[in-house]
Amino acid sequence: MQLSAAPFEERLTAPRSWWLISFLAGVSLALIALPFGTLPMLVGLVGGTAAAAVMASSYGSVRIRVVGDSLIAGEAKLPVRALGEAHVLDPEEARAWRTHKADTRAFLLLRAYIPTALRVEVTDPEDPTPYLYLSTREPERLAEAIKAAKASA
Repeated sequence: MQLSAAPFEERLTAPRSWWLISFLAGVSLALIALPFGTLPMLVGLVGGTAAAAVMASSYGSVRIRVVGDSLIAGEAKLPVRALGEAHVLDPEEARAWRTHKADTRAFLLLRAYIPTALRVEVTDPEDPTPYLYLSTREPERLAEAIKAAKASA
């Protein structure tokens, strides 16, 4: 696979507070199991913490990449030639595109804990998706990587 002129990769990790919440979920389960004895309490603590941590990790493990002539965002993979203009969204504008401006046909890679986003128009006439909404901490860099990949394709 050929690398683009400006490769980009970002992992949308869960915020640190989610790991504390995972531990607190384990503590809650341990308190529920406390009347049954020490061993069930420990199993509840370890099992509850592990289960909550696995859920937080899996939700926060999605990646956005520009590789070669493709944009890969989560499960979606699109050639950059099918993409139009990229619009950097500040936190206020990103919230608007997540709520009242959103199109039900759009592809949303949405992480509410990331305030900024990039909206990329889809120009492929055979694709019913009007745009991609990508939560990203670095929207300017992602837009530049898409632009560079389109120029090199």
